[in-house]
Amino acid sequence: GTVVAVRVAPGDYVRRGDPLMLVEAMKMEHSICAPFDGEVREICFAVGDQVEEGSELLLLEPAE
Repeated sequence: GTVVAVRVAPGDYVRRGDPLMLVEAMKMEHSICAPFDGEVREICFAVGDQVEEGSELLLLEPAE
């Protein structure tokens, strides 16, 4: 798929269910949401980048 939007930045605090990225695959857009509360540490892909299924899209450190 292709990264269409990145909705967070390193240092952002997110809650479970918050949208992190939007990826387009097979002409459908898929919202990637936070699996748990935490802080975004690193974003591994930028808008326009191609990603494979199973790719690590970003690093999210769990909240204490």
